[in-house]
Amino acid sequence: MNNADILMGTNLSKRFDNLEVVKDVSLTVKEGEFVSLVGKSGCGKTTLLSLLSGLEKPTKGKVILNNKDITGASEDELALFRRDHVGFIFQSFNLIPTLSAWENVALPLFPIKMTGEQRSRRAHDLLNQMEMGHRIEHLPGALSGGEKQRVAIARALINNPKIVFADEPTGNLDSVTGEAIMAILNELHKKKGMTMLMVTHAEELAASADRVIRMKDGEVIA
Repeated sequence: MNNADILMGTNLSKRFDNLEVVKDVSLTVKEGEFVSLVGKSGCGKTTLLSLLSGLEKPTKGKVILNNKDITGASEDELALFRRDHVGFIFQSFNLIPTLSAWENVALPLFPIKMTGEQRSRRAHDLLNQMEMGHRIEHLPGALSGGEKQRVAIARALINNPKIVFADEPTGNLDSVTGEAIMAILNELHKKKGMTMLMVTHAEELAASADRVIRMKDGEVIA
């Protein structure tokens, strides 16, 4: 049975001043699919990820995510939509240094009506799944790079997203730690059916995905 398209980008372009960094790109991601977006630094893949996830608005084109056309949505509407439907994993982790591991994970839940105990329990459960139960109260400054990324993955999953966008999730990690993080992402995909779109420049990481999309000079070439 073919899964439905959860993400569709149509004729997407993005221009910054006189530089067009994404040029008339169209692509789809199906529910439950793991797609890698591959290309050298500066090819436009991170910008394309930002367009597809609603972090940036395209100069031209349209994005439909989870059956909603987000192209013309306001910033407030996009923020709510991302909170409820999308998870993000960043190369630089983007953890708040003054919050503990579990507080960083629980942060996206605070606009949602639930008790502090419910937030804490959900964050603790996800950190335990990431094998971070022994580091729950630690601040990010006391964590290794791999531990920070495990916290970031737990945060990305806290609202049961329809799709996870990962931008160079192993880019700040050594090869052994990076392989461990990729194993977590692959397990989430294979065992839990998580839909993912991952940006990477590493061919060996991209190869674990269901499908690889290659970019060069702002265009999809394969």
